[in-house]
Amino acid sequence: MTDLHAFIAGLPKAELHVHHVGSASPRIVAELAARHPDSAVPSDPEAVADYFTFTDFAHFIQVYLSVVDLIRTPEDIRLLTFEVARDMARQNVRYAELTVTPYSSTRRGIDERAFMDAIEDARKAAEAEFGIVLRWCFDIPGEAGLESAEETLRLALDLRPEGLVSFGLGGPEIGVPRAQFKPYFDQAIDAGLHSVPHAGETTGPETVWEALRTLRAERIGHGISSVQDPELLRHLAEHRIPLEVCPTSNVATRAVSEIGLHPLKKLVDAGVLVTINSDDPPMFGTDLNSEYDVAARLLGLDERGVAGLAKNAVEASFLDQAGKERIAAEIDAWTESWLAQG
Repeated sequence: MTDLHAFIAGLPKAELHVHHVGSASPRIVAELAARHPDSAVPSDPEAVADYFTFTDFAHFIQVYLSVVDLIRTPEDIRLLTFEVARDMARQNVRYAELTVTPYSSTRRGIDERAFMDAIEDARKAAEAEFGIVLRWCFDIPGEAGLESAEETLRLALDLRPEGLVSFGLGGPEIGVPRAQFKPYFDQAIDAGLHSVPHAGETTGPETVWEALRTLRAERIGHGISSVQDPELLRHLAEHRIPLEVCPTSNVATRAVSEIGLHPLKKLVDAGVLVTINSDDPPMFGTDLNSEYDVAARLLGLDERGVAGLAKNAVEASFLDQAGKERIAAEIDAWTESWLAQG
């Protein structure tokens, strides 16, 4: 696995399920906590790493929101976004669709236009400096109800930043029916945004069906409970509806009891198009390279198999065709060069 790990580290990659705030490393979180010493979040990076230990999904949400509360100014937004891009670029991530929850910031008093300017300025600077292309998915924090849905939609449509490509739904699934968000997804889709809700992480396959039928999902965030429904698996495979799978996240939030029991292989064996993602990487003690390591072990993949997974993410992305072809060619070139040296 050492050689495969090195191959993965150099492999050009795309990531489709990674949260803006959840990507803040202990280094970034500690810097934000030092700016805002009234917070309960530690200002020491090592203490932050310990702070990111969760007992269950509800505790994860509690910790996540405490980090959200550190982001109080447009300067905080800009720092977070740019530094997250830096960390991704170090892993050879060429393209990422970052899930952003603007409602969490605007309801805390950050000016909405300043918020948009901050993420866009960071996006453009990161592309110029690191060569990474960022796009945004604006997501509804489901636990905040319809008020947050209405506000997220308004921000997406009225202040639509250049990098915005999709509309999502995150937060807890239990007690948050997908169907209530249908009017907001309908309007977002009509405005040209792609539908990418979370579903089937901590609830059963019925939530995935609801996301597909009611929210017209083009990709599913997580979707791992789909393995419980053979008809759903056939539907996903037949229609090439990608699942954004995040193995370590699923264990950290107790959606899966242990990594050896993760349903990734069953999904792949059923012909479902899966992509590998990190979700909230520093909070789960992982990164995208580590997630590819995990996936390679679960699936028994060699270098070509791992490269195929990387190309799945490119295929499932909302990048333009020329961009997809460029990254796919980079993946092929890296793979052939690596194998030629072996």
